[in-house]
Amino acid sequence: MHLARQSIFATNPTQLIDIRFEAEGRIFTCSTPSGFAIYETWPLKLLKKRELKNGTLNIVHPCQTSSILFLVGGGRSPHYPRNKVIIWDEAAGREAAELEFREPVLGLACRRGWLSVAFRSRVVLFKVSEKGVSRVIEYATWDNPRGLVAMASTPGSTLLAILGQHAGHVQLIHLSPCPPPPLSVTTSPTYREPRIPKPPQVSPKKAPPFIVAHKTALTTLSVTQSGRLLATTSSQGTLVRVWDATTGGLVKELRRGSDKAEIYGTAFRPDEQEICCWSDKGTVHIFSLGSGEGPSNRTSSFSPLSPFIKLPKYFASQWSYAHYRLPAASSHIMLSSSPKSRDESDAGEEEKCIVTWIEVPSETLDLPGIGKGKGKALESKPEYQLIALTYSGGWYRLALPSASAQSAQSDLKNQGASPRIPSSPLGRSSPVAISRPASVKGKEKEDEFDQDSHSERRCTLQEFRRFGRWDGWG
Repeated sequence: MHLARQSIFATNPTQLIDIRFEAEGRIFTCSTPSGFAIYETWPLKLLKKRELKNGTLNIVHPCQTSSILFLVGGGRSPHYPRNKVIIWDEAAGREAAELEFREPVLGLACRRGWLSVAFRSRVVLFKVSEKGVSRVIEYATWDNPRGLVAMASTPGSTLLAILGQHAGHVQLIHLSPCPPPPLSVTTSPTYREPRIPKPPQVSPKKAPPFIVAHKTALTTLSVTQSGRLLATTSSQGTLVRVWDATTGGLVKELRRGSDKAEIYGTAFRPDEQEICCWSDKGTVHIFSLGSGEGPSNRTSSFSPLSPFIKLPKYFASQWSYAHYRLPAASSHIMLSSSPKSRDESDAGEEEKCIVTWIEVPSETLDLPGIGKGKGKALESKPEYQLIALTYSGGWYRLALPSASAQSAQSDLKNQGASPRIPSSPLGRSSPVAISRPASVKGKEKEDEFDQDSHSERRCTLQEFRRFGRWDGWG
């Protein structure tokens, strides 16, 4: 008798209800059926954990450099009504305030001093202080089922971005400057001042009131911490457009792929030199925003002809210079499944994830000194990496391909040699090399990502953790 292969994973794995990064990406919160927890992003460390016995939360939003959390009930058995925002003081372990509305809350954005709450067709702005919470103003928006709203968070920044009143439009609002973090935070030994450009000096009279970003409805909206740049994607899911929030001009148009997709989110690197996006295709794409030094985005081989021949817009596109394909979520295999269905089920469904940037401390090299055994310390440039969290409980730390490795691989390719497929530093092949049937949802048309000739563009897996039902990420 022939038996199908059996999965060694639990048939009912723990699914995370909500995952959110703090504005600077230093911590993140996750909501599970048993409660919520707060973690340090990297090195991965549990900071706080709280169990809830009578319901679940749909949103657990951390407020930067503070003990304040914004909670919204959700799931099959909401712990709080969906039309309420609970301001939770984790340091005191109690509710600090409660905001009640006439409709379900769909999205939140916050920074020191301000909270914006998104609904289906409006955004309400609140001022948050030690004295309490006060309602300031309400803005009408286009249909917003995703609850899109974004807010710059670095000291001195002012930008609040919401949907406009027409499809594909973004309304730009400037608030009072964000104050610096409390002294107790800046003097903490674990606090590192982020390398973020200074916020632009914007005159409210000269600032553009809105940006016509796309012709169709927006699916993601994000801003840099300084508020200088803005990124948008539409329901088509093929392009990521980056805008200058001070002038309203288009900075970059970046192509994720050629087929339609649902883009889950975008994230700017803190120094605003790169941006990444991730979608239901299971791939994280990294694009360069800088000019001059650093990696360059890929372009079509026909692009050099554009000054002489009018080419379709597709051939002038800029494609990601690096990528990482998350392994598909494990799926249960039925004993009665046919060989064909087993092949399809082996691939599973693409992972839904959320991504942020981290700055890895620069390595220090000890060089031999001249006399008495003293040495010199030579510090390298800081390295930026990615942290990807999946809703099925995967924690990935990804390193970008180095410029030297890309140059060496390009030389080999020009000489006709086949470049070597990089392996994971953990001593096994990186999950990005996993093959998938063409029939599985998530197969991208940019098939060159799976070819050996482009292996130098793959990110490498530096560290992986799995979320457990009892111990969380360990």
